[in-house]
Amino acid sequence: MHPALKKYLEGKIVLSAEDEQLIDSCFKLRSGKRNEILIEKGSIARHSFFVVKGCLRVFLTDAEGNESTRFLIFENHFGTAFPSFIQQKPSVAAVQSLEPSELLMLSYNDRELLLREVPGWETFYRKGIEQDYIASIQRIESLITMDAKERYQILLQTQPQLIQRLPGKIIADYLGISQETLSRLKSKK
Repeated sequence: MHPALKKYLEGKIVLSAEDEQLIDSCFKLRSGKRNEILIEKGSIARHSFFVVKGCLRVFLTDAEGNESTRFLIFENHFGTAFPSFIQQKPSVAAVQSLEPSELLMLSYNDRELLLREVPGWETFYRKGIEQDYIASIQRIESLITMDAKERYQILLQTQPQLIQRLPGKIIADYLGISQETLSRLKSKK
């Protein structure tokens, strides 16, 4: 099993040697290039990704070509165009590798196999989904109830590496603010 995935699973699920072999056979290593689209809008998300290295962005594009970042997925997290992956229907979102990335891909069918065959995988998976759902709700609530300065301050406190790591355009989009507003907030530090 890939060392990053093994470390991630430690303490979350007890696995036999046979379980580890099955999990290892289900995850396929893949590289992602900077700005590579891994899942196109309108295609079906056939895989979920575990990020070993890099950053993925799940984003929407409107009729005018304006992009809106829904999620950022960093090391030691799973992600995909989730509604498409679960429903196996065309995605309204695209998934992009923002940085050169090392990914472990898990197909829909292999996910189903692990849920069925590995004791504890369903509970492990559900807990991960619950945490992602909570994070999504908190993000939506922040976009509704907080101003730009508050959202920026929270990002500085909780994920300061994002500001150095990602382009300002992506950070501004993720915060739901203009690049000009982000520049003003950065200059007021």
